[in-house]
Parts: sequence; C-alpha cells; structure tokens
Amino acid sequence: MSHSHSHAHSHSHAHDHDSIAASPDRREGKLFVAFALTLVTLIVEAIGGYLSGSLALLADAGHMLVDALALLFAWLGARFAKRAADERRSYGYARVEVLVGYTNALAQFVLVAWIGFEAISRLFAPAPILSGLMLWVAISGLAVNGLVLRMLHGHDENDLNTAGARLHVMGDLLGSLGAVVAASLIAWFDWLWADPAISILVSLLILRSAWRLLARSAHILLEGAPQGLGAAQLSEAVTAAGIGVDEIHHVHVWELAGGRAMATLHARIGASAEPDTVLAQLRSLLRERFGIVHVTVQIESTPCRGEQCGGLHG
Repeated sequence: MSHSHSHAHSHSHAHDHDSIAASPDRREGKLFVAFALTLVTLIVEAIGGYLSGSLALLADAGHMLVDALALLFAWLGARFAKRAADERRSYGYARVEVLVGYTNALAQFVLVAWIGFEAISRLFAPAPILSGLMLWVAISGLAVNGLVLRMLHGHDENDLNTAGARLHVMGDLLGSLGAVVAASLIAWFDWLWADPAISILVSLLILRSAWRLLARSAHILLEGAPQGLGAAQLSEAVTAAGIGVDEIHHVHVWELAGGRAMATLHARIGASAEPDTVLAQLRSLLRERFGIVHVTVQIESTPCRGEQCGGLHG
C-alpha cells in the first residue's frame, strides 16, 4: 500500500437552490411574454421588409426569428432547469441553459453570414426602397424590443439562459434602431446604400456579443474553472485557513451552470484533527469564500505518494 485512506470520505450536498434564480416562475413568465411579443413583431417586420424592399428590416426580422427561438428555448430551459435530479440526470437539468446559450450563439453566426452576403450584394446593386413604410415598421420594432429588453433586465448575470435571450433582444434593438436611421437617410437624402451599410454595422455588433456568449458557454461545457477561481488559489486559501488541513491535491473545480461552482479534492489532515469538524469547516470556507455550492472531499491522514499528488487540476 503506497498510502492509506481514512474512511471519512464525505460528500457535501449543500446545494443553494435559492441563489440559482430569484423567483424562477416569474422569470419563466417574463420569458414567455417576451417570446410572444417578439414573434408578432418579427412577422410585422418580415412583411414590412418584403413590401418596402428593405434589407435592414429583413435582417432585423431574420435576427428576430433567431431571437424568438432563443426566447422560446430560454423559456423551455427555465422550465427544464427546475426539474429535479433523477436516475439518469444526477445533477438535474441546470446545464440545459448552457446548451441553449451555446446553440443561440452558433445560430447568430449563421445569421450574420447571411446578412453580410446580402448587404454586400446590395451595395453593388442598390434596390428601390419604400422609406415611409420602412420607417414606421422600424419604429414599431424599436418600441417592442425596448419593452422586451426592459422586461428581461435585472436578471442574475450568471444565468446564461436569460443572458442569451437578452443578448438577442439587444441585437434586435440595435437592428431596429439601425433600420430607423437607414429609413430616415433614404427618405431625406435618397441614400439607398444606407440600408445595406447599416445592416453590416448591426451584424458586426451581433457578432461581438455572440462570440462572448459562445466562449462563456463553451468554457462551462468543457468543465473549465470559474473565472478567478483556480485550483492553486483554492489550495492556498484552504491550507492558510488554519482549519486542520495540511495540504490538498487532486483538485478539480468546474461549473454546473453559470454561477454554480463545484469541486472535488483530496485533503490531508493532521493527526490530531477531527475529520468531521475539518470537513464542516472546509465546506463552509469553500461556500463563503468561493461560492462553491457542491463539494466532494476525500479525507486522508498520510502524505500522498504518486505522480498526480502535486498536481492541481482546475
């Protein structure tokens, strides 16, 4: 035997369900109303874009279609996330929101590529546009998007699900604003190029936000350590806390979903330390200092010997 393990192998199941979302039912209701409003507006914008010949309106309607799907998935994600853990999903369904955020971001890239291709074609061959109709449809779209964005404001910033939905609506708001500006320039100066030019500008703004959402969702799906929470930092804090832990190793830190950090680790304790007391203090330290809501700790009383003992895995 290279080293012995004490049998004080304990799991902390201190899940903080209240911190996941303030009033999940209320958030769920808001997402559904936002979906319904967006669906109606995108139909109006699509018809208006087709009748007026405006790419900026069609692009915004296209973005709103993705947006409506985003809100629909966000609503479904909020419903699924509340489902309790079962035999097949021992962690529950909280990560549905991360999958939704990741899928939304990918859909945005496809949309931006289409807008870019269409806009460049139109810059070389401007098409006639009914600026009056375009302006009124764009203003109505701007008003609805502003209302939806206000409804989704103030959510928990760690909730990737609502963050993804809000990102889409922000893009829509910019799209509608761009369409208002383009319609005004066409009406006053007959600048037909303003329509595709503003479409390109809006698509670049969408692209930047989509990239950030994709990167964050992918990091969580790849079991990356939460921002500002590395294994070395964790080890330093635990050993310096004076709770009877001499050293920790085999550390893994990851997020189940946005804002729900989890960890597993081996902790070597002193000969005189009481395992249950150390475990309780360690769980408390990790929750209060690092926001780790679930930790699995293996208590050891002898030094670890092996290749991975010194390794800290985040």
